[in-house]
Amino acid sequence: MDNSDIIDWDPIVEELYSALEGKVEKKTLLEDLEKYVLKYRTGVAVAKDSIIKKYRNPRPAGTFFNGTPVTKKVKELEGTEMQVTIVAKMVYVDKKTINTKAGPKEIISGILGDDTGTAPFTIWSSEGEFEKGKVYTFKNGYTKKWQDQVQVNIGHNGSVVPNDDVTFNAPAGGSAGASSARDVKIADITDQTKNVNVTGRISGVESRQIKVKGEDKTVYGGIMTDETGRIQFTSWVDHDLKDGEVITAKNAYIRSWKGIPQLNIGDNTQVERSDKTIETAPSGPSKKTVEDLMKVGGGLDISITGTIVDVRGGSGLIKRCPQCNRSVLGEECSLHGHIEPVLDLRLKLTIDDGTGAISAIINRKDTEAITGITLEQAIDMAKEKGDMGIVADRMTSSLLLKKITVTGNVMSDEYGPQMSVRGTELTAVDVQKEAEELYNIVEGSL
Repeated sequence: MDNSDIIDWDPIVEELYSALEGKVEKKTLLEDLEKYVLKYRTGVAVAKDSIIKKYRNPRPAGTFFNGTPVTKKVKELEGTEMQVTIVAKMVYVDKKTINTKAGPKEIISGILGDDTGTAPFTIWSSEGEFEKGKVYTFKNGYTKKWQDQVQVNIGHNGSVVPNDDVTFNAPAGGSAGASSARDVKIADITDQTKNVNVTGRISGVESRQIKVKGEDKTVYGGIMTDETGRIQFTSWVDHDLKDGEVITAKNAYIRSWKGIPQLNIGDNTQVERSDKTIETAPSGPSKKTVEDLMKVGGGLDISITGTIVDVRGGSGLIKRCPQCNRSVLGEECSLHGHIEPVLDLRLKLTIDDGTGAISAIINRKDTEAITGITLEQAIDMAKEKGDMGIVADRMTSSLLLKKITVTGNVMSDEYGPQMSVRGTELTAVDVQKEAEELYNIVEGSL
Protein backbone atom coordinates (compact mmCIF):
# COMPACT_ATOMS: atom_id res chain seq x y z
CA MET A 1 0.00 0.00 0.00
CA ASP A 2 1.22 3.51 -0.76
CA ASN A 3 1.98 5.23 2.55
CA SER A 4 0.47 8.42 1.20
CA ASP A 5 -2.92 6.76 1.64
CA ILE A 6 -2.53 6.20 5.38
CA ILE A 7 -0.34 9.07 6.57
CA ASP A 8 -2.03 12.24 7.70
CA TRP A 9 0.50 14.82 6.60
CA ASP A 10 -1.16 17.97 7.90
CA PRO A 11 -0.39 17.69 11.63
CA ILE A 12 3.17 16.63 10.83
CA VAL A 13 3.65 19.65 8.61
CA GLU A 14 2.14 21.82 11.36
CA GLU A 15 4.62 20.43 13.90
CA LEU A 16 7.54 21.13 11.60
CA TYR A 17 6.23 24.56 10.68
CA SER A 18 5.95 25.43 14.36
CA ALA A 19 9.35 23.96 15.20
CA LEU A 20 10.95 26.00 12.45
CA GLU A 21 9.10 29.12 13.62
CA GLY A 22 7.35 29.54 10.31
CA LYS A 23 10.60 30.16 8.44
CA VAL A 24 9.95 27.40 5.90
CA GLU A 25 6.82 27.28 3.78
CA LYS A 26 4.40 24.45 4.51
CA LYS A 27 4.43 23.44 0.86
CA THR A 28 8.19 22.96 1.04
CA LEU A 29 7.90 20.96 4.26
CA LEU A 30 5.28 18.69 2.71
CA GLU A 31 7.47 18.10 -0.34
CA ASP A 32 10.42 17.21 1.88
CA LEU A 33 8.31 14.89 4.01
CA GLU A 34 6.98 13.04 0.99
CA LYS A 35 10.50 12.75 -0.41
CA TYR A 36 11.90 11.24 2.77
CA VAL A 37 8.99 8.92 3.53
CA LEU A 38 7.79 7.89 0.07
CA LYS A 39 11.00 8.08 -1.96
CA TYR A 40 13.73 7.29 0.59
CA ARG A 41 11.41 5.00 2.61
CA THR A 42 12.44 6.45 5.98
CA GLY A 43 10.14 6.48 8.98
CA VAL A 44 8.19 9.61 9.74
CA ALA A 45 10.26 10.30 12.86
CA VAL A 46 13.52 10.11 10.90
CA ALA A 47 12.05 12.35 8.25
CA LYS A 48 11.10 14.96 10.81
CA ASP A 49 14.53 15.02 12.40
CA SER A 50 16.18 15.20 9.00
CA ILE A 51 14.06 18.15 7.96
CA ILE A 52 14.73 19.94 11.24
CA LYS A 53 18.47 19.45 10.73
CA LYS A 54 18.19 20.64 7.15
CA TYR A 55 16.65 23.98 7.99
CA ARG A 56 17.91 24.59 11.48
CA ASN A 57 21.09 24.16 13.46
CA PRO A 58 21.82 20.44 13.81
CA ARG A 59 20.41 18.86 16.92
CA PRO A 60 20.65 15.37 18.36
CA ALA A 61 18.40 12.91 16.66
CA GLY A 62 15.15 12.36 18.43
CA THR A 63 15.11 15.55 20.45
CA PHE A 64 12.14 16.76 18.46
CA PHE A 65 10.04 14.05 20.03
CA ASN A 66 11.92 13.26 23.18
CA GLY A 67 12.37 16.76 24.52
CA THR A 68 11.30 17.21 28.09
CA PRO A 69 7.52 17.42 28.28
CA VAL A 70 6.24 20.39 30.24
CA THR A 71 2.99 21.17 31.98
CA LYS A 72 1.81 24.76 31.77
CA LYS A 73 -1.03 27.07 32.59
CA VAL A 74 -2.67 28.70 29.60
CA LYS A 75 -1.20 32.10 30.44
CA GLU A 76 2.31 30.60 30.43
CA LEU A 77 2.09 29.32 26.85
CA GLU A 78 4.54 31.02 24.51
CA GLY A 79 3.61 29.52 21.16
CA THR A 80 6.86 27.53 20.88
CA GLU A 81 6.13 24.51 23.09
CA MET A 82 6.91 21.13 21.51
CA GLN A 83 5.39 18.81 24.09
CA VAL A 84 3.10 20.54 26.50
CA THR A 85 0.32 19.30 28.75
CA ILE A 86 -2.49 21.61 29.80
CA VAL A 87 -5.37 20.99 32.19
CA ALA A 88 -8.24 23.14 31.01
CA LYS A 89 -11.95 23.48 30.65
CA MET A 90 -13.60 22.96 27.29
CA VAL A 91 -14.99 26.47 26.79
CA TYR A 92 -16.19 25.77 23.28
CA VAL A 93 -15.87 22.75 21.01
CA ASP A 94 -17.05 21.87 17.54
CA LYS A 95 -16.28 19.48 14.71
CA LYS A 96 -15.66 20.92 11.29
CA THR A 97 -14.40 19.83 7.90
CA ILE A 98 -11.38 21.43 6.29
CA ASN A 99 -9.90 20.90 2.86
CA THR A 100 -6.47 19.32 2.72
CA LYS A 101 -4.27 18.12 -0.09
CA ALA A 102 -5.67 14.63 0.47
CA GLY A 103 -9.25 15.89 0.39
CA PRO A 104 -11.80 16.91 3.04
CA LYS A 105 -10.76 16.13 6.61
CA GLU A 106 -12.82 16.36 9.78
CA ILE A 107 -11.14 17.93 12.81
CA ILE A 108 -12.18 19.16 16.24
CA SER A 109 -11.52 22.73 17.28
CA GLY A 110 -12.61 25.14 19.94
CA ILE A 111 -11.42 27.16 22.90
CA LEU A 112 -9.88 25.82 26.11
CA GLY A 113 -9.45 27.79 29.30
CA ASP A 114 -8.14 27.56 32.85
CA ASP A 115 -7.97 30.04 35.73
CA THR A 116 -5.31 32.05 33.89
CA GLY A 117 -6.73 32.49 30.40
CA THR A 118 -8.09 30.94 27.24
CA ALA A 119 -6.61 29.71 23.97
CA PRO A 120 -7.94 28.23 20.73
CA PHE A 121 -7.12 24.59 20.10
CA THR A 122 -7.26 22.09 17.25
CA ILE A 123 -7.37 18.32 17.56
CA TRP A 124 -6.19 16.98 14.19
CA SER A 125 -8.62 14.08 14.33
CA SER A 126 -12.38 13.62 14.48
CA GLU A 127 -12.16 10.86 17.07
CA GLY A 128 -13.73 11.39 20.47
CA GLU A 129 -16.69 13.24 21.88
CA PHE A 130 -16.02 16.25 24.07
CA GLU A 131 -18.41 18.15 26.25
CA LYS A 132 -18.46 21.89 26.63
CA GLY A 133 -17.90 22.88 30.27
CA LYS A 134 -15.98 19.74 31.27
CA VAL A 135 -12.32 19.72 32.28
CA TYR A 136 -9.83 17.72 30.20
CA THR A 137 -6.11 17.11 30.16
CA PHE A 138 -4.60 18.06 26.82
CA LYS A 139 -1.52 15.84 26.67
CA ASN A 140 1.60 16.21 24.53
CA GLY A 141 0.34 19.07 22.45
CA TYR A 142 2.37 21.63 20.58
CA THR A 143 1.74 25.32 20.23
CA LYS A 144 2.24 27.99 17.65
CA LYS A 145 1.33 31.62 17.21
CA TRP A 146 -1.05 33.05 14.68
CA GLN A 147 -1.75 36.77 14.58
CA ASP A 148 -0.13 37.17 18.00
CA GLN A 149 -2.34 34.53 19.59
CA VAL A 150 -1.14 31.18 20.91
CA GLN A 151 -2.88 28.14 19.47
CA VAL A 152 -2.76 24.65 20.96
CA ASN A 153 -2.52 21.67 18.62
CA ILE A 154 -3.06 18.01 19.44
CA GLY A 155 -1.48 15.82 16.78
CA HIS A 156 -0.69 12.12 16.47
CA ASN A 157 1.43 12.15 19.61
CA GLY A 158 -1.14 13.90 21.76
CA SER A 159 -4.43 13.05 23.41
CA VAL A 160 -7.29 14.69 25.25
CA VAL A 161 -8.72 12.82 28.24
CA PRO A 162 -11.32 13.77 30.87
CA ASN A 163 -9.97 15.12 34.17
CA ASP A 164 -12.51 14.87 36.97
CA ASP A 165 -10.03 15.88 39.67
CA VAL A 166 -9.87 19.54 38.67
CA THR A 167 -12.59 22.16 38.49
CA PHE A 168 -12.62 25.70 37.19
CA ASN A 169 -15.48 28.00 38.06
CA ALA A 170 -14.82 30.10 34.97
CA PRO A 171 -11.72 30.50 32.84
CA ALA A 172 -10.06 33.88 33.17
CA GLY A 173 -10.69 36.41 30.45
CA GLY A 174 -7.14 36.75 29.17
CA SER A 175 -5.71 34.75 26.31
CA ALA A 176 -2.60 32.61 26.18
CA GLY A 177 0.86 34.04 25.80
CA ALA A 178 1.68 37.69 25.65
CA SER A 179 -1.55 38.45 23.87
CA SER A 180 -4.74 38.96 25.80
CA ALA A 181 -8.02 39.40 24.00
CA ARG A 182 -7.25 42.26 21.66
CA ASP A 183 -9.03 45.59 21.46
CA VAL A 184 -10.17 45.77 17.85
CA LYS A 185 -12.31 47.81 15.52
CA ILE A 186 -14.86 45.86 13.55
CA ALA A 187 -13.11 46.53 10.24
CA ASP A 188 -9.98 44.81 11.58
CA ILE A 189 -11.79 41.55 12.37
CA THR A 190 -11.06 38.71 9.95
CA ASP A 191 -12.10 35.08 9.74
CA GLN A 192 -8.78 34.26 11.45
CA THR A 193 -9.33 36.55 14.43
CA LYS A 194 -9.83 34.79 17.76
CA ASN A 195 -10.58 36.52 21.07
CA VAL A 196 -11.42 40.22 20.97
CA ASN A 197 -12.63 43.18 22.99
CA VAL A 198 -14.93 45.22 20.80
CA THR A 199 -17.21 48.19 21.41
CA GLY A 200 -20.19 49.07 19.25
CA ARG A 201 -23.83 49.94 18.97
CA ILE A 202 -26.17 46.99 18.63
CA SER A 203 -29.33 46.77 16.59
CA GLY A 204 -31.82 44.26 15.26
CA VAL A 205 -31.69 42.14 18.41
CA GLU A 206 -33.78 39.00 18.01
CA SER A 207 -33.99 35.73 19.87
CA ARG A 208 -34.23 32.34 18.22
CA GLN A 209 -34.48 28.74 19.32
CA ILE A 210 -31.80 26.24 18.36
CA LYS A 211 -30.98 22.67 19.31
CA VAL A 212 -27.78 22.04 21.28
CA LYS A 213 -27.08 18.36 21.90
CA GLY A 214 -30.78 17.65 21.43
CA GLU A 215 -31.94 20.30 23.89
CA ASP A 216 -33.70 23.57 23.14
CA LYS A 217 -31.63 26.69 23.71
CA THR A 218 -32.42 30.37 23.22
CA VAL A 219 -29.73 32.51 21.61
CA TYR A 220 -29.79 36.18 20.73
CA GLY A 221 -28.51 37.73 17.54
CA GLY A 222 -28.23 41.07 15.82
CA ILE A 223 -25.78 43.55 14.33
CA MET A 224 -22.98 45.45 16.08
CA THR A 225 -21.75 48.63 14.41
CA ASP A 226 -18.84 51.00 15.05
CA GLU A 227 -17.28 53.76 12.96
CA THR A 228 -15.43 51.23 10.81
CA GLY A 229 -18.08 48.67 9.91
CA ARG A 230 -20.70 46.21 11.11
CA ILE A 231 -20.69 42.57 12.12
CA GLN A 232 -23.30 39.96 12.98
CA PHE A 233 -23.23 38.79 16.57
CA THR A 234 -24.66 35.86 18.50
CA SER A 235 -25.02 35.95 22.26
CA TRP A 236 -25.20 32.54 23.89
CA VAL A 237 -26.19 34.16 27.17
CA ASP A 238 -29.15 36.46 27.84
CA HIS A 239 -27.57 39.86 28.55
CA ASP A 240 -30.90 41.64 28.02
CA LEU A 241 -29.43 43.46 25.02
CA LYS A 242 -31.48 46.36 23.68
CA ASP A 243 -31.52 47.98 20.25
CA GLY A 244 -29.49 51.20 20.17
CA GLU A 245 -27.36 50.69 23.27
CA VAL A 246 -23.57 50.76 23.15
CA ILE A 247 -21.81 47.80 24.71
CA THR A 248 -18.27 46.56 25.11
CA ALA A 249 -17.94 42.81 24.72
CA LYS A 250 -14.73 41.69 26.43
CA ASN A 251 -13.22 38.34 25.54
CA ALA A 252 -15.74 37.66 22.82
CA TYR A 253 -14.60 35.27 20.12
CA ILE A 254 -14.84 35.15 16.35
CA ARG A 255 -16.16 32.31 14.26
CA SER A 256 -16.70 32.48 10.54
CA TRP A 257 -19.42 31.09 8.31
CA LYS A 258 -18.28 30.65 4.73
CA GLY A 259 -15.63 33.29 5.31
CA ILE A 260 -17.91 35.84 6.97
CA PRO A 261 -16.60 36.67 10.47
CA GLN A 262 -19.22 36.58 13.21
CA LEU A 263 -18.90 37.86 16.77
CA ASN A 264 -19.82 35.41 19.51
CA ILE A 265 -20.67 36.51 23.04
CA GLY A 266 -20.12 33.38 25.08
CA ASP A 267 -20.15 32.21 28.69
CA ASN A 268 -16.79 33.87 29.32
CA THR A 269 -17.57 37.16 27.65
CA GLN A 270 -18.02 40.17 29.89
CA VAL A 271 -20.63 42.63 28.59
CA GLU A 272 -20.44 46.23 29.78
CA ARG A 273 -22.87 49.03 28.92
CA SER A 274 -21.46 52.41 27.91
CA ASP A 275 -23.06 55.86 27.85
CA LYS A 276 -20.48 57.26 25.47
CA THR A 277 -21.47 58.24 21.99
CA ILE A 278 -19.64 56.44 19.24
CA GLU A 279 -19.64 57.29 15.61
CA THR A 280 -21.13 54.50 13.57
CA ALA A 281 -20.36 53.49 10.03
CA PRO A 282 -22.49 55.21 7.40
CA SER A 283 -25.65 53.33 6.57
CA GLY A 284 -25.71 51.42 3.33
CA PRO A 285 -23.20 49.06 1.83
CA SER A 286 -19.51 49.27 2.66
CA LYS A 287 -17.29 49.95 -0.34
CA LYS A 288 -14.52 47.38 -0.49
CA THR A 289 -11.95 46.05 -2.91
CA VAL A 290 -11.48 42.40 -3.68
CA GLU A 291 -8.10 42.63 -1.96
CA ASP A 292 -9.85 43.88 1.19
CA LEU A 293 -12.22 40.93 1.11
CA MET A 294 -9.45 38.42 0.57
CA LYS A 295 -7.82 39.65 3.79
CA VAL A 296 -11.03 39.48 5.82
CA GLY A 297 -12.63 36.40 4.26
CA GLY A 298 -16.05 37.87 3.50
CA GLY A 299 -18.57 40.39 4.72
CA LEU A 300 -22.12 41.67 4.90
CA ASP A 301 -23.60 44.42 2.76
CA ILE A 302 -20.53 44.95 0.58
CA SER A 303 -20.22 47.09 -2.54
CA ILE A 304 -17.60 46.41 -5.21
CA THR A 305 -16.99 48.21 -8.48
CA GLY A 306 -15.08 46.52 -11.27
CA THR A 307 -15.09 45.31 -14.85
CA ILE A 308 -17.01 42.28 -16.07
CA VAL A 309 -14.27 40.03 -17.46
CA ASP A 310 -16.28 36.83 -17.88
CA VAL A 311 -19.87 35.64 -18.15
CA ARG A 312 -19.59 32.09 -16.94
CA GLY A 313 -21.47 28.93 -17.82
CA GLY A 314 -24.83 28.62 -16.12
CA SER A 315 -25.78 32.16 -17.12
CA GLY A 316 -28.78 33.17 -19.22
CA LEU A 317 -32.00 31.17 -19.46
CA ILE A 318 -31.90 28.30 -16.99
CA LYS A 319 -34.20 25.61 -15.56
CA ARG A 320 -35.00 25.25 -11.88
CA CYS A 321 -36.64 22.62 -9.72
CA PRO A 322 -40.04 24.03 -8.65
CA GLN A 323 -39.64 22.44 -5.19
CA CYS A 324 -36.11 23.32 -4.10
CA ASN A 325 -35.25 26.05 -6.65
CA ARG A 326 -31.98 24.34 -7.56
CA SER A 327 -30.86 24.79 -11.15
CA VAL A 328 -31.21 21.62 -13.22
CA LEU A 329 -29.95 20.67 -16.64
CA GLY A 330 -32.90 18.61 -17.83
CA GLU A 331 -36.01 17.40 -16.08
CA GLU A 332 -34.25 15.61 -13.26
CA CYS A 333 -33.54 17.12 -9.85
CA SER A 334 -30.90 15.43 -7.74
CA LEU A 335 -33.21 15.74 -4.72
CA HIS A 336 -36.71 15.40 -6.17
CA GLY A 337 -36.25 13.13 -9.19
CA HIS A 338 -38.32 13.77 -12.30
CA ILE A 339 -39.79 17.28 -12.31
CA GLU A 340 -41.45 19.84 -14.54
CA PRO A 341 -38.78 22.55 -14.39
CA VAL A 342 -39.57 26.25 -14.32
CA LEU A 343 -37.56 28.75 -16.37
CA ASP A 344 -35.55 31.56 -14.83
CA LEU A 345 -32.83 34.07 -15.67
CA ARG A 346 -29.45 34.25 -13.93
CA LEU A 347 -25.99 35.67 -14.43
CA LYS A 348 -22.75 34.26 -13.10
CA LEU A 349 -20.13 36.94 -13.60
CA THR A 350 -16.45 37.33 -12.88
CA ILE A 351 -15.69 40.91 -11.90
CA ASP A 352 -12.17 42.31 -11.69
CA ASP A 353 -11.57 45.55 -9.78
CA GLY A 354 -7.82 45.76 -10.37
CA THR A 355 -6.95 44.22 -6.99
CA GLY A 356 -8.45 40.81 -7.68
CA ALA A 357 -11.45 39.00 -9.10
CA ILE A 358 -14.71 37.95 -7.50
CA SER A 359 -17.59 35.75 -8.60
CA ALA A 360 -21.03 37.32 -8.57
CA ILE A 361 -24.37 35.50 -8.81
CA ILE A 362 -27.13 37.80 -10.06
CA ASN A 363 -30.85 37.03 -9.80
CA ARG A 364 -33.55 37.43 -12.43
CA LYS A 365 -34.60 40.96 -11.45
CA ASP A 366 -31.11 42.43 -11.76
CA THR A 367 -30.29 40.28 -14.77
CA GLU A 368 -33.28 41.78 -16.57
CA ALA A 369 -32.29 45.27 -15.40
CA ILE A 370 -28.69 45.24 -16.67
CA THR A 371 -29.25 43.23 -19.87
CA GLY A 372 -32.61 44.68 -20.91
CA ILE A 373 -33.79 41.15 -21.66
CA THR A 374 -36.88 40.00 -19.77
CA LEU A 375 -37.67 36.39 -18.99
CA GLU A 376 -40.48 36.40 -21.53
CA GLN A 377 -38.20 37.81 -24.22
CA ALA A 378 -35.56 35.24 -23.37
CA ILE A 379 -38.08 32.40 -23.72
CA ASP A 380 -39.23 33.73 -27.10
CA MET A 381 -35.62 34.11 -28.21
CA ALA A 382 -34.82 30.53 -27.25
CA LYS A 383 -37.95 29.19 -28.98
CA GLU A 384 -37.15 31.10 -32.14
CA LYS A 385 -33.59 29.78 -32.34
CA GLY A 386 -34.36 26.40 -30.80
CA ASP A 387 -31.44 26.94 -28.42
CA MET A 388 -31.47 28.27 -24.85
CA GLY A 389 -27.79 29.13 -25.21
CA ILE A 390 -28.62 32.02 -27.50
CA VAL A 391 -29.76 34.02 -24.45
CA ALA A 392 -26.42 33.68 -22.68
CA ASP A 393 -24.62 34.63 -25.90
CA ARG A 394 -26.67 37.83 -26.23
CA MET A 395 -26.09 38.72 -22.60
CA THR A 396 -22.37 38.09 -22.86
CA SER A 397 -21.99 40.36 -25.86
CA SER A 398 -23.85 43.16 -24.10
CA LEU A 399 -22.02 42.92 -20.76
CA LEU A 400 -18.42 41.91 -21.36
CA LEU A 401 -15.92 44.60 -20.30
CA LYS A 402 -18.68 46.81 -18.90
CA LYS A 403 -18.03 48.57 -15.60
CA ILE A 404 -20.44 47.47 -12.88
CA THR A 405 -21.11 48.04 -9.20
CA VAL A 406 -22.56 45.07 -7.32
CA THR A 407 -23.89 44.97 -3.77
CA GLY A 408 -24.51 41.98 -1.52
CA ASN A 409 -23.01 39.57 0.99
CA VAL A 410 -19.65 38.00 0.20
CA MET A 411 -18.71 34.47 1.24
CA SER A 412 -15.47 32.61 0.59
CA ASP A 413 -14.57 29.00 -0.03
CA GLU A 414 -11.76 27.14 -1.73
CA TYR A 415 -12.73 28.80 -5.01
CA GLY A 416 -12.36 32.32 -3.62
CA PRO A 417 -14.82 35.08 -2.74
CA GLN A 418 -18.33 34.98 -4.15
CA MET A 419 -21.07 37.58 -3.85
CA SER A 420 -24.77 36.82 -3.73
CA VAL A 421 -25.88 40.00 -5.44
CA ARG A 422 -28.95 41.96 -4.40
CA GLY A 423 -28.20 45.18 -6.29
CA THR A 424 -26.44 46.15 -9.53
CA GLU A 425 -25.59 49.32 -11.38
CA LEU A 426 -23.84 49.57 -14.73
CA THR A 427 -21.58 52.56 -15.14
CA ALA A 428 -21.11 54.25 -18.49
CA VAL A 429 -17.44 54.52 -19.35
CA ASP A 430 -16.09 57.51 -21.26
CA VAL A 431 -13.49 55.62 -23.24
CA GLN A 432 -11.88 58.73 -24.75
CA LYS A 433 -11.59 60.44 -21.36
CA GLU A 434 -10.07 57.37 -19.73
CA ALA A 435 -7.66 56.96 -22.64
CA GLU A 436 -6.56 60.57 -22.28
CA GLU A 437 -6.08 60.17 -18.53
CA LEU A 438 -4.05 57.01 -19.07
CA TYR A 439 -1.96 58.76 -21.72
CA ASN A 440 -1.26 61.66 -19.35
CA ILE A 441 -0.20 59.28 -16.60
CA VAL A 442 2.15 57.41 -18.92
CA GLU A 443 3.57 60.61 -20.38
CA GLY A 444 4.06 62.08 -16.92
CA SER A 445 6.07 59.08 -15.85
CA LEU A 446 8.54 59.38 -18.70
